[in-house]
Amino acid sequence: MSVLLVLPILLPLLTGAATLVLRPSRLLQRTLGVAGAAALMVASLLLLAAVAKHGIIATELGNWPAPFGITLVADRFSAIMVVLAALMGLAVAIYSLGSMDAGREKEGYYPFYHFMLMGVCGVFLTGDLFNLYVWFEVMLIASFVLMALGGERRQLEGALKYVMINLVSSLIFLAAIGILYGAAGTLNMADLAQQLPLVDPGLVTTLAMLFLVSFGIKSAIFPLFFWLPASYHTPPVAVSAIFAGLLTKVGVYSLIRVFTLLFIQDVGFTHFLILLLSGLTMLTGVLGAMSHDEFRRILSFHIISQVGYMIMGLGLYTPLALAGSIFYIIHHIIVKTNLFLVSGVAHRLGGTYELAGLRDLYRLAPGLSILFVISAFSLAGVPPLSGFWAKLILLRAGLETGEYLIVAVALLVGLLTLFSMTKIWGKAFWQEPLQPQPMPHRTGGHRRPLYLLYLPMTALALLTVAIGLLAEPVFLFSMQAAEQLLDPAAYIETVLRGGR
Repeated sequence: MSVLLVLPILLPLLTGAATLVLRPSRLLQRTLGVAGAAALMVASLLLLAAVAKHGIIATELGNWPAPFGITLVADRFSAIMVVLAALMGLAVAIYSLGSMDAGREKEGYYPFYHFMLMGVCGVFLTGDLFNLYVWFEVMLIASFVLMALGGERRQLEGALKYVMINLVSSLIFLAAIGILYGAAGTLNMADLAQQLPLVDPGLVTTLAMLFLVSFGIKSAIFPLFFWLPASYHTPPVAVSAIFAGLLTKVGVYSLIRVFTLLFIQDVGFTHFLILLLSGLTMLTGVLGAMSHDEFRRILSFHIISQVGYMIMGLGLYTPLALAGSIFYIIHHIIVKTNLFLVSGVAHRLGGTYELAGLRDLYRLAPGLSILFVISAFSLAGVPPLSGFWAKLILLRAGLETGEYLIVAVALLVGLLTLFSMTKIWGKAFWQEPLQPQPMPHRTGGHRRPLYLLYLPMTALALLTVAIGLLAEPVFLFSMQAAEQLLDPAAYIETVLRGGR
């Protein structure tokens, strides 16, 4: 069990170190990059199977007992997040074989890609807040390098915006950790869950707001999202895709973790505020998407609007609502990553991300068109795809709790999302070209095989369809994960007893 908890962190570390040493050889880097991602996928599935069979598992590194040492812990929620991180890591690693330029590969793309995956998995598996901060910083440093790699002016501008606002978030997080430690005398999350009820309620609520701001910046919730659409469209599409799929979800995961385990003393205030922010996040994100005509900018704004759905379940704070949030995270990570990958192939064919400059992709690449429709309709919540069930669960939870306004907002945003996706379809895929295009593949210099791009996109699209058609087992798993979150007694006991 201890090995299974360590492997999702150890494997990306070893892969990153090996590819760093082998930087002179592009072939070895590319081979190890995909092999390491595949190994992480296997390790994550073994961890998920162990958690599903044995329940929550934990281990203490260096034999220092909790709450004094470093604890790794996996429940159903964190285990499925590790699986999703590994899945996206593998899909984008394969896609990178056909899309990443030689210059960036030589400059360290694969090492920092895997260091970023290590940070993401560390966030999902850590059992204390200080190490959560450490893993956030590992992820931030690696992602900053990935965003700036290549040194193009627009990249550097986006990277600076990205890193500056995330450094502010990290400073707020570190300040909150310091105050929390002074008040409770511990940073182990299981121990904090026992100690915080003894702390002054006003101070706890203040700390909750600091954590909400810090994790809210990383999640890109309203009104803290402006850095995301200003930066996610600037790096190569493989980097954009892994960022879109994972990085904001790390913030959402952290919000759900601390506001179900730690900050539950004043639910009437804190979770109502989260519910209010979820509605505003949905609306501002989708309106931003509707106002743009650049493929990746539209998708970046939709990340924001969809984060609103994810925290809606946290704001409603019922088992069904949290299950809806977890289901939505599963659905969105897959769909959003795939939409960014689709945009990369569209750029390869048309030489631009501007919708007006693409045109006629349906004729040039009918397979790509089908993949886009599947992912776009799923994002909008069209049945029977995964997004429909995710939204249906959240809407039902909202109706059961009498929160009719947020239900109305969620329905409206779903319709506007569909409108936005049809705008991409109408302009980039369906609209006829201004003049005949004799070349079926306008590559802009890329000559690598297209199957390296289509293989991960097809797999993710099929997975989206499969989740939609087999929604019940995904929902049941999400419900079990939600029940674990709302009844943290087993989590606390497992951590404080060292996993025994």
